[in-house]
Amino acid sequence: MKKNETKQKVMAAACMLFYVKGYHGTSVRDIAKKASVNVSLINYYFASKQGLLESAVVNYYEDYIEQLEFVCEETKNMLAVERLKKLIEAIIQYKQNQHQFSCFIQRELSIDSVFVREMMVTYLAKENHIISSLFNAALQHTSHSTIDKKFLLLQLKGQLITPYMAPNEWRNEITWDQSHDFFIKKYTLSIHRWIDYLAEIEYHQINNDSNN
Repeated sequence: MKKNETKQKVMAAACMLFYVKGYHGTSVRDIAKKASVNVSLINYYFASKQGLLESAVVNYYEDYIEQLEFVCEETKNMLAVERLKKLIEAIIQYKQNQHQFSCFIQRELSIDSVFVREMMVTYLAKENHIISSLFNAALQHTSHSTIDKKFLLLQLKGQLITPYMAPNEWRNEITWDQSHDFFIKKYTLSIHRWIDYLAEIEYHQINNDSNN
């Protein structure tokens, strides 16, 4: 189904302003001006600024989860480590393509609120299940203890959100489309190398166990 272009334009304007000015610092009038629409149109589509925020977040996560599920399906016949790498690449690609709103969402997730808790029991729970499943499959033969795996999984999740929790570290470098592509390629590669390191340790452990 084709998405309503006007609604998408309004949400895009809101996402940019929420990132720059913060949710509370952005008015419906600001959003209307940025999107070149009437305030009444925003009220018609979303009822309020809170309704607009919720629609934008739902839209972001619906597409995000759909993309992750697509990658899982497309890679189901690949080795577990390679599946995990493809998932990591898809996550960074998606978040980087919507860099400003990704940063805004991560900022909001650091604040305990009813809105955040609602996100956690829906979309974030789905995201966690997908990442955890592929990560555990990739390290299923390792001799690491359960607690070690949990720490390693925590490290992976940290790597996936850090660029959007601390955007100033890269802000001056991301000024045009090619720099976004460069970041995606280089940052994804750095996480892949970390995965390869874990897999290599696992490979040596398995060999040592079979030789003893």
